[in-house]
Parts: sequence; structure tokens; C-alpha cells
Amino acid sequence: MAVLELKNVKKYYKMPGGGQYEALRGVSAKFNAGEMVAIVGESGSGKSTLMNTIGGLDSDFEGEILYEGKNLRDFSKAEMVNYHKKSIGFIFQNFNLIPHLDLIDNVSIAMTLSNIDESVRRERAKELLKKVGLEEHMYKKPDQLSGGQKQRVAIARALVNDPDVIIADEPTGALDAETTDVILNMIREIAVEGKLVLMVTHSDKVASHCSRVLRIDQGQIISDQEQVKLEHKQESREEIQVHNMNMWKAVKLAFKNMKAKLGRNALVSTGMGIGIMSVILMLSLGKGVTSYVSDQMNTYSNPLVTEVHKNTTAKARSQSMSAMQQNNSASVAKARQQGISSLTGTSSASAFSDKDLKKLKKIKHVSKIQKGFTALSLGGNQVTFKKKSASVIYLNTVNNSIAKSEVKKGRLPKSGSNEIMIDSGTADTLSKKLLGKTVKAKLQLGTKTITKKFKVVGLYESASSAGQMSTLFLTYKDLKKLFKDNGSTLKANVVYLTSSDKKYTSDIKAAVKDKGFSGSMQEQMTEMFDSILNVLTYVLTAIAAVSLVVSAIMILVVLNISVVERTQEIGVMKALGARRKDIRRIFSSEAFLLGLASGIVGVVLTGLLSLAINHFTQSAFDAAVVTMTPQYAAIGVVVSVVISMIAGILPSNHASKLDPIDALRKE
Repeated sequence: MAVLELKNVKKYYKMPGGGQYEALRGVSAKFNAGEMVAIVGESGSGKSTLMNTIGGLDSDFEGEILYEGKNLRDFSKAEMVNYHKKSIGFIFQNFNLIPHLDLIDNVSIAMTLSNIDESVRRERAKELLKKVGLEEHMYKKPDQLSGGQKQRVAIARALVNDPDVIIADEPTGALDAETTDVILNMIREIAVEGKLVLMVTHSDKVASHCSRVLRIDQGQIISDQEQVKLEHKQESREEIQVHNMNMWKAVKLAFKNMKAKLGRNALVSTGMGIGIMSVILMLSLGKGVTSYVSDQMNTYSNPLVTEVHKNTTAKARSQSMSAMQQNNSASVAKARQQGISSLTGTSSASAFSDKDLKKLKKIKHVSKIQKGFTALSLGGNQVTFKKKSASVIYLNTVNNSIAKSEVKKGRLPKSGSNEIMIDSGTADTLSKKLLGKTVKAKLQLGTKTITKKFKVVGLYESASSAGQMSTLFLTYKDLKKLFKDNGSTLKANVVYLTSSDKKYTSDIKAAVKDKGFSGSMQEQMTEMFDSILNVLTYVLTAIAAVSLVVSAIMILVVLNISVVERTQEIGVMKALGARRKDIRRIFSSEAFLLGLASGIVGVVLTGLLSLAINHFTQSAFDAAVVTMTPQYAAIGVVVSVVISMIAGILPSNHASKLDPIDALRKE
């Protein structure tokens, strides 16, 4: 039974000016195993077109090319891929070896595309290289070989998957006479081993080495002459199972391709890495500065304590703004009065009810609830010592939020002892040695003003903006008694929640807001600063991200150049059975590796720059302002990979769609 049979094969090409050209005009022939057939014809006679159709590189023909009883034109994509991998081997006039791969990888590339294990394919490649006399050269690159040696590599590559048919396109066209005889004898030996060899040539001398000569002219067979019958060797054939190349092998092949242009790829990775570095650095700088501000704001507070207020002050401010927008003078006046009442502690709306306290008690991990009172007075409160007087703006009760570091001298007041603590600035105004002395305090308690003597037992100093103002502290119990003695009732307008562990403090603060309460002024200022810094961080990050667009264009250009440079390589891989998916995977893998390398470069550069910046800031003001987290590093790498993969879509698709015939002709 014939290995290949051609029945009335016709091939038409569309002409640029319209119409069509008939390259093959009803070609019919049968080819058997063990034949070495020379297809002879002048340039333009149709011999290369015939070989392309037989080789499955061009399925757009009329008639039938039967292989194992089925027309090639009716093959599915999967069947055609298997036909290239298993049934057909190509030997090209220009060798078409992949320059950046050594001889072993060049020979085994078809097995790589067939997903054969590395150990098996390398052993097979070495075996064939020994067979063609290149045992001592198998680790060399193609540019280290002579023309004859390159053609031997091409022969070994054609045989690697043990195909039934070998197509040799002018295999001796680029060789000298002596080397030509060696190569022809080698190809003849392939036919003797039982394979069908179809050899395109325009040389009668080359044709004389073949068992059969088929002459073609103007797309028709004009003669078919059998010259000699070859004696066949009975050799056992090793069944090689071919499969489709998986993603991992595509990545490994892409890595080898990238190593060939290591310098260029290193520059591209560094360029994009700088863009990634700028993004990570902006995020890290924003986090570091935000953390620094928050830490500074929280330095003088007890990490276990959460200060709770009712939302009346914020509501009053909102109502005032709304009234001003409506230009309603009565509403504005009313809203202002409500705001003043909240600040001065005289508003009943700012006082905590028993119901409010029960809500707060239900919050998890709260070990203690402490009532407190705070009020602002503009000139209503005064402290007098001897003949000097000083105004006190804030009246506060002693609470657990006061850190030990805030008590600069002395101690906290005790209940029932008429003791107070005042800020160090007020104390200095009255006397440099006020600690332990008795002072006279005039205090505004609701609608009444009382005068009472107190002993100063502590001096207070805070870094917060509220703490810098003149403040007087006494115990809640003593203040409650003062209210009662003067016919009033003290109602707590602030509550302090003590956490069982500082790790629960943030959860408690969140729960407080969920229940409709607000935190301290210090917390609100911290949140405001954090919001501003976050906005600035995102703006700077967005500006830095513009560089990534340039990087994406750079990768797009580099991959497009790579496709152009490797057009012949793509044609060879398609001839050896590479699917479009395989080509896309290889180039997409190169884009992935470029992105991964760029991301790693960006992370390393950011790390080094962070160390330098933090070293400077530590020396300048004892703070590290760049905080690069593993999350930011991961984001940088992921962004780099995603951008590279997106940039690689067009080049990889373009490469996968290249016509193998055109690609092989590309110089």
C-alpha cells in the first residue's frame, strides 16, 4: 500500500491585480515506503508548492493527498498537528536551525513540542547526532559548525520522531560537491531503512542518487522514471508517543530563548523595574509617613484605653453648616448654641445615659468602664496663686487614658483630698515651684461659678493639640461632689473603656463607632491626617504609574522585534508540529518572565532605596518613613507580570498566526 497518494491535486494563487494563477495542474502520483524520490524542476515549476501541500504546510488545494487513506485537506487541526509531529520530517536547504540552542536542543525541539520527557528526548537527540557523525559537537551552537555539519543536524532533527516521510527541500543547495555526496548518501541511507524520502531539487546530479525521478514543469508531472530499486534493511522502529506541549515546557523553552538575548532583556527588565520601584516606593512612603504621624499622635495616650464621646458636637457642627447654606439666621444661631453647649459640657444631649453605658458594657474585651467629664471655658475658669492668676480653658476629670509620660512632675489627684493637676504651662505662669502648693480655683459648674481651694499634686504635659492648652484635672468623684454641693447633678459626657489587652483596642474603637459614638479629638485628627496622606499617596502612586505605560510600550516593542527576528524559527516550529497555542504560550511565557524579572528588580531597588532613605531619616529625626511590606512587594511583582502579559498579547498572537511557508522564506 502506498504511503502517500496524490489524486488530481490542483493549487491556485490569487494574483495581486485580480484573477488567479494555477501552480499545480492535476498532479497525480503514488509514493511507497523505502523510495528516494527526486522531484526535479526549474524555478517556478511548482515543485516547492507540491512539497508544501504534501508536507501539510498548505491545505488550501483541490484534489486529494491521501495519507493512511485520508485526505490531508480533511484533517482536523489536531490531526494535522500530529501529522507534522509524527509522520513528516523536514530537511531545509538553509538548515533553519535555531541559533541560540545547542545541537541537542535543536534536534530534540520536535520532541519538546511533543511533550516528551527531557531525559528521553536528550538521549534520542544524542543517539541521532552520533549517527550523523556529530558526537563531538553536540554541545555547540549552530554558528560554530560548517554548512555540511549544519545539514547533518537538520537530518537528525527530521528523524527525531521517527516519521514515515522525509521531505528534503534542496538539501545540498548550499553545500560544496564533496559535502553534497556525504549528505546524499546519508539521505539515501534513510530511504534504505524503509522511509519515504521526497527530495526537491533542480540538479540532475542530485537526482542521479535517487531511486526514482519525477519531473515537473508548469505545475504538471511530465515524466516519472524509476532508476533503481533500493535494498531495504529490516530495522525495528521505536514507537514514540507524541502529545501536545504543556505550559511548563513552554516556560522552559521561553527561558532558553531569553538567555540568548540576556543583555537586552536585562536592560528591559531594569527599565520596567524602575517604574515598578516608583510605584512600590510611593506606597511604602505613604504607609511609613502615615504610621509615623499615627504613632506620634498616639505617643501620649494609653494603648489600652478608648475615649468615647457622643456625636452631639459633630451633629451640631453639621447643623450649623447646613443652616448657613440655607441662609437661615435663626437656625444658624440655634445650631451655634448647641455646639457651644456641647463644648462647654452644659448640653444634656452630650451626656451619657444609663442606656448608653449598657451599650458600651456589651462591647467585647472591655474590662473596665470609667465615667468622665470634660468642658471648655473661655475665661470662666481661673486658678490664682498669691497675686497671680491664669485662665484655664479645659476642665477634665482624671482618667485611665492619661499616660504616665504625660505626668511630668508629681502624681495624679486622689479622690476626697481636694487635689488637682494642672498643665505645666499654667503652673509656670503662676510659679516655678507650684507643685505641692495650695491654689484658689474659680470654676464654672453648669450655670454656677464656685471658688474653692485645691492642692496642686501633679503637672501635666501632652503632645496633642488639646493637651497644650491650659487644663485642670480633678477626680470625677470630687467634681461630682462639687456639683452636688452647689445644687447640680454631674452627668458624664465622656466615657473611657479599658481593653483587656491592647490587641483588642482597635476592635473596641470600631465597635464604638458601630454603636453610634465617636472617639477622641485626637483620634479624629489622626483619621483626618491619615485620609489626607492616603489621598496624597494614591495621587503620587498614580503619577508614578504613568512610567508603567512607557514600560508596557517598551516590552511590546521588544517582543515585536523578537517575533521579527525569530520568524524563521516560528516557521520551523510550525513545520515540526507546533500549534498556534504553543507559539502563543512560548511568547506569552517570555512576556511573563520579563514581567517577573522586572518585578523582582523593582522590589530589590525599592528595598535598597528604602534602606538609604530610612538611614537618612533615622539620623535626621529618629524615624523610618519608608515601610515596604511583603504585600507591596507582591503587588509590585503582580502588576509587573500583568502589564508584561498584556503587552505580550499582540506579539504572541501575531507570532501564532504567521504562515509557516512565509515564515520559512523570511531572510
